[in-house]
Amino acid sequence: MKLGDPTLDQLRIFLAVAEEGSFGAAARRMGRAVSAISYGVAQMEAQLGVTLFAREGSRKPVLTEAGKGLLSEARRVADNVDALLAKTQSLHAGLESDISLVADVMVPGVVTAQVLRRFRTMFPTVSLRLNVEALGAVAACLIDGSADLGIGGPVLADHAELERQAIGAIELVPVAAPGHPLAQPGIAPGESRKHLQLVLSDRSPLTEGREFSVLSPQSWRLADLGAKHSLLKEGIGWGNMPRHVVSDDLAKGVLAELDLPEKPGIDYTLSALWRRDARPGPATSWLIDAFRERLGGCTEMEPSVRAMGQGQDPKPRR
Repeated sequence: MKLGDPTLDQLRIFLAVAEEGSFGAAARRMGRAVSAISYGVAQMEAQLGVTLFAREGSRKPVLTEAGKGLLSEARRVADNVDALLAKTQSLHAGLESDISLVADVMVPGVVTAQVLRRFRTMFPTVSLRLNVEALGAVAACLIDGSADLGIGGPVLADHAELERQAIGAIELVPVAAPGHPLAQPGIAPGESRKHLQLVLSDRSPLTEGREFSVLSPQSWRLADLGAKHSLLKEGIGWGNMPRHVVSDDLAKGVLAELDLPEKPGIDYTLSALWRRDARPGPATSWLIDAFRERLGGCTEMEPSVRAMGQGQDPKPRR
């Protein structure tokens, strides 16, 4: 038996009858005559060679076994077409079809998660790709075209190819295990240079040879903030960490905040970054505003972090 091709309209009629429970209710929902609904179901049954509803002996149409088996497939087809139409309408309205976002590893994960949860609700037709990088690698992703929007720190933020808008700041604090020599009171100037410093690095050639808040000639370079955190808790070296990452460790005494004469802590300014030759669209602009809002007033962050990021551009404390 050769099967025909049911139309999208027939699929929608079939779904309306199944969901509403009657031909009359389906007709009212679709603004059609009952006869048109009945005819649409009959045509689809003829195309597929199956009976979708048992009509005899019941006041209401009841799905047959074949109807039940085809219901989910019909719904999937209709949903896919609806998604296609919604994305097409968005494109006509100037909305991006997809966005590639790169975020600095310093951005609190809770902030990123909350922003992207809202983004999915606000822009269900926009595909999003997220990548997390460190330091200059955020800017590098924008420059090479692999990202449309970056949420990054001050490193390379003023690159000639990029536009930037300051949206907040993260406080970095020098920490070490409580038993570390630098965690003791009365540290003399220059003492930090005698001890191993753990330094976050990135894979970008744009920052090759540049140093950021590095005091000690003895240093280990780590591309992973989580690995740096673990090594610090094991008593291996000292280094700067985002306060929101180590706040629980400081409260529990797992790590100690260092009172060094050089004050290597820094207010790590976060900016929204994009290429100057690519104007942010509506969804990208929404992301910029949402990150600024969360970084400026996230209740889950430390008060010292919430106090920053009100559209200002804090300077490093060095």
